Amino acid sequence: MHLNGEDIRALYFSAGRTDGDSIIFFPKSNIVHMGDDFGTYGFPFIDIDADGNINGMINALETVIAQLPPDVKVISGHGHISSMDDMRVFLKMLKETRAVVQNTLKQGKTFEEMNQTKILDPWNKYSGDFIGEEAYLEALYNSLTGQKKR
Repeated sequence: MHLNGEDIRALYFSAGRTDGDSIIFFPKSNIVHMGDDFGTYGFPFIDIDADGNINGMINALETVIAQLPPDVKVISGHGHISSMDDMRVFLKMLKETRAVVQNTLKQGKTFEEMNQTKILDPWNKYSGDFIGEEAYLEALYNSLTGQKKR
């Protein structure tokens, strides 16, 4: 697209926060708007009911990070202006928390057992008023098991 004298690239990603995520890059201004695939408020809201999935969110971030210049300004869906380093830290947290839940599922643990043993406690600094540890664990669990509701 072309708007106000600038070419704009819209990248579509399915099954990230929802099944219809777009990330918008403004090359001339060196700005990317990540929508809700990246936020600075804490754990992300993955809308399982709208076919969102942790794997899709991770894929979107990995793909975008690989394509953007290192000094790009990042606009998150919610939060402050960020950098590529901020997105890398967020991506690392997503991958680590997914891995913990995957490994715990392989051990045959239920959601209730994971929640009771607080497997996400090492990342509790991401727990917030909007998405707490239990809600994020549920999104991870549902993403990895294919369930819509526990």
